[in-house]
Amino acid sequence: MTAAILTPVHTTATTADATRTEHDCIGELQVPASAYWGIHTQRAIENFPVSGVPVSRHPELIQAYALVKQACARANVQLGGITKTQGRLIDAACRDIYDGGFNDQFPVDVLQGGAGTSTNMNMNEVIANRALEIGGYEKGDYAVIHPNDTVNKSQSTNDTYPAAVRLSLVFALRTLIRSCDALAMSFLALSHRTENIVKLGRTQLQDAVPMTFGQEFGAFHTVLAADAKKLNAEIARLSVVNLGGTAIGTGICADARFRGLVTKELRNVSGVSVTAAEDAIAATSDMADFVDTSSQIKRLAVHLGKIANDIRLLTSGPQAGLVEIHIPARQAGSSIMPGKINPVIPECVNQSVFTVMGMDTTVSCAAEAGQLQLNAFEPVIAHSLLDGIAILAHAMDTLRTNCVEGITVNEQIGLARATNSASLATSLNGYVGYEEAVRLAKKALAEGRSVHDVAIDEGMVRKEILDDVLDPLKLTRLNK
Repeated sequence: MTAAILTPVHTTATTADATRTEHDCIGELQVPASAYWGIHTQRAIENFPVSGVPVSRHPELIQAYALVKQACARANVQLGGITKTQGRLIDAACRDIYDGGFNDQFPVDVLQGGAGTSTNMNMNEVIANRALEIGGYEKGDYAVIHPNDTVNKSQSTNDTYPAAVRLSLVFALRTLIRSCDALAMSFLALSHRTENIVKLGRTQLQDAVPMTFGQEFGAFHTVLAADAKKLNAEIARLSVVNLGGTAIGTGICADARFRGLVTKELRNVSGVSVTAAEDAIAATSDMADFVDTSSQIKRLAVHLGKIANDIRLLTSGPQAGLVEIHIPARQAGSSIMPGKINPVIPECVNQSVFTVMGMDTTVSCAAEAGQLQLNAFEPVIAHSLLDGIAILAHAMDTLRTNCVEGITVNEQIGLARATNSASLATSLNGYVGYEEAVRLAKKALAEGRSVHDVAIDEGMVRKEILDDVLDPLKLTRLNK
């Protein structure tokens, strides 16, 4: 008999529903009868009322863990560790969990002790009880399918949790890369639209030499496109798993053939080219790949923050600032100053960047704090990375759709500043020498005139040469 798929109802330990009694090595505990989780999850709910953020905050992690358990069940069936019937029911339960209908059955706090044991047991229990339900049995009838003996066969938290985290990061990074590519292409399109509109470049916030708006926006595209490539390279590193290593990497309690089989099955069910770590003991305790991934995410955050800063500077005004670009007005900017409009989208992006930078510090501290054969702090690493990825992806999406796609440039101001800037004297170095160019620049500034007009009066360079070498647009094309 196969039960119909049910829609789970979120329950907690304080719900006044009927309960069922479960036991563990500590003793007995009442679990809500409608819950798919069991005693280990119930204890974790009571033990870790810390952040108020449940594991269900990260659906990628739940999906990835379901795939890991599905691969393990398939490998165990092939090795005779569990029966074909048990394997079929577990497989079906994992598919249901992967599809997202049971996300509310993962209420354990993301900040949990035990190196992820609570999340692993939460997954084992939900799979077991959903599999029992599919098979027509009562929740908690663990003589048929047991969370540890059946679902967790040949496994430990210490190999399944890292594998699930890695796989979840692969899923999350794909989304982040898409957002990064989309924003980069938006800047590229803006660059093409403004490639011949001249403006003045700046260094140290002081006037520099001419460039085009297209070159400025094109540079944003370049750095973001490079970041996307860097992030994509992390996917291969994260696809190396220690499944089959069990507790510390030695493979205790697992068939020697399990490691190769489960890695193959995980490739099949996930579509990710996962491979087995060469040294499972090292892979069980080493967090270096997470540190590298966090570093690349921070690199993107740094670039995104710099871009947001530049947009805020360029749009400053509208009368007393640079006012070289205009961004879409998104909301009233003041409760007291009529008509004031603030760059709220770039400001939101900046705050997202600050948050991600703090998360990177958390990842580094947690990775360093590991001891001997295990790092107990992988849950906060996973939470920080997954949250950081989601925040950055959303920040880039809103910057693109609510800001960049609506940017227009102030062509008149750009041309006027580039044409009248004393910095144009730089292009005369080869004609009159550096010292004389300095004198011309200072005189132009003092008299409020252009370098071109001052140089004409001085008669040092013929007018046709000045017209050519002091043309702002031509000065932006010196390398072409």
